[in-house]
Amino acid sequence: MIDDILYWVMAGLFTAGALLALYRIVRGPTILDRMIASDVLLTTLILVVGAEMVVGGHTRNITLMVVLAAIAIFATVAVARYVSKQDRVPDAPLDPTRKDPDS
Repeated sequence: MIDDILYWVMAGLFTAGALLALYRIVRGPTILDRMIASDVLLTTLILVVGAEMVVGGHTRNITLMVVLAAIAIFATVAVARYVSKQDRVPDAPLDPTRKDPDS
């Protein structure tokens, strides 16, 4: 009886977290908001897989959890590199304290 209640509460919380992350992915407004929301969604998926392993009493899905974590890390790094390249000013000096010799 108590196990069934705990499973429903767990399923509800995971569903709420995933739906809120999906809402933020769709609404944005910036690419960084969408990236954080996709990380939250992937983390929620990893937690769901882990909870299923606990409930089922097995460890068959550890590889899936590692792959999902690697995808999240590589996606975050890729977006961070993309955003940092967009933020650069092409003609800005590397050292802001250094004076330009032409002026």
